[in-house]
Amino acid sequence: MSAPAPEKRGEGGPSDPGTAPVPQESGHGRSAHRFWSFRRVPAILVAVVLLGCAGLLLYDVASVEAGRPGMRWRRVLADDLATRPLDDIAVLVGAGVAVALGIWLLLLACTPGLRAVLPMRRAHGPLRAGLGRDVVEAVLRDRAAGVAGVQSVRVRARRHKAAVRAVAHFRELDDVRTDLDRALRGAVGELGLARPPRLAVHVARPAKKG
Repeated sequence: MSAPAPEKRGEGGPSDPGTAPVPQESGHGRSAHRFWSFRRVPAILVAVVLLGCAGLLLYDVASVEAGRPGMRWRRVLADDLATRPLDDIAVLVGAGVAVALGIWLLLLACTPGLRAVLPMRRAHGPLRAGLGRDVVEAVLRDRAAGVAGVQSVRVRARRHKAAVRAVAHFRELDDVRTDLDRALRGAVGELGLARPPRLAVHVARPAKKG
């Protein structure tokens, strides 16, 4: 019997993890959405303002019911609003500020936030996981620094794109770029992100001094 033929280890094959394509989110698991921010600071500010206004109004109503005159600032404000025309500049500015503040609060309520956390692929279990952009940048930076010919590297990770700028002090730039692309694709695949960012690799020579 003849021995079985050895497995071919060609470039881009299953035994070469560095050239494996970046995996996308599997259709068998649950979709991984972005993480929602608690937004404690805006919520606390709105709650404090509403609580203060409600407290002042309740105190003034109780004073009037007790036979005391209402607060002077409320009487002055009511008289001013009753006599001031709607096209007055102060009314328009106040209305614009109120509308802008309302739109800002609506955007905070309707958007998830936490843009610095990238969701990972989610299995059938209830647990969710995510990676910070700084972690993704550190992993890609370490993997790029191990490529032969790379002198320094900068990585900027976004939700949909990871920009890598490397400086190569020897070897051909095309060879360095090819090895960088292969190594970084393998690193992105190992991160297990639900939506792997696109890679934008730029390689240049060191700047000449003098």
